[in-house]
Amino acid sequence: MLDRILQRRMIALLLAAVAAAAGAYAWRERAATSVPQEKVVIAISSSYVGSCPVVAAQQRGFFAQAGVQAQLQPHPSGKSALSAALKGQAQLATAADIPIMFAIMEQEPVSVIATIFKSDRDHGLLARPGSGITGPGHLKGKRIGVSFGTSAHFVLNTMLNRQLLAVSDVTLHNMPADQFASALERGEVDVVSTWEPYLGTVQRQLSGKGALFYAEDLYEIPYNLVGSKEYVVSHPETLKRVLRAVIQGAAWCRDEPAAAQEMIAAMMKPQGEKWRALWPTYRFGVSLDQGLLLALEDETRWALANRLASGPMPNYLNAVDFKPLQAVAPGAVTIIH
Repeated sequence: MLDRILQRRMIALLLAAVAAAAGAYAWRERAATSVPQEKVVIAISSSYVGSCPVVAAQQRGFFAQAGVQAQLQPHPSGKSALSAALKGQAQLATAADIPIMFAIMEQEPVSVIATIFKSDRDHGLLARPGSGITGPGHLKGKRIGVSFGTSAHFVLNTMLNRQLLAVSDVTLHNMPADQFASALERGEVDVVSTWEPYLGTVQRQLSGKGALFYAEDLYEIPYNLVGSKEYVVSHPETLKRVLRAVIQGAAWCRDEPAAAQEMIAAMMKPQGEKWRALWPTYRFGVSLDQGLLLALEDETRWALANRLASGPMPNYLNAVDFKPLQAVAPGAVTIIH
């Protein structure tokens, strides 16, 4: 008799717990739909894993819960995504530091509100089979394919400097990423400099051949959420909502790697998948730190030295609006201001 009474109590408690969980879920759903939704168009690079926090924020419903009706606008690169935001075709964009630096040097009114992704195993070189290149120490006298004015161009110069080589010690060929594989196959270049997922894609097009090595400890890419200064200054409350959702998205990309990889693979297909093996090295998180300013300054010096830009060194602090993130997550802002 006592056992039956205890069993009934346990069943009652279990049913109550299930009912409470269902009620909480229903409440969250009602709360999400009851929050006034504000439309925000976000231009993203649909070929880059760094967009994961924003894509997750949309697909997992974090934007809706925060009161944001997000429309993601796909672009082939962060540069074109940033251009869309600056032209008013989108309100925000995801972009790496190099396009931001060039835009600021061209007097564009850029405002960074957060860094959402970092990686130092993202850029690298892929050498042609039979080229004799097995590492950056074998670059002297080689022909190198690279897209000028990109982060891959910056990283290549950094790698050459590390090997005590000047640009004059190699022959650079300016070409878009979609020509890398054919240029290697035809022997027009010995090595190409780019980033994932293009490194993996080119290697796959070469039937998995060729030596691939990453630019570790040379460059950490800060991938950012940016907008025009006019939009950022005039929509502080909207940006707080957006950042709350993106913080949740970054946490999901970090804590649910298998599901996040499938989501990103669906977005980036049919790109190569070397990036999957690199996933444990990716750092998803929302922040604003001094490293962003230092990177922009280093890249400006490189651009000026290579005559890719002109003008004085900007005060990059003027291109960062830390107030929205500081209001949402004060500990995430460590930039000196």
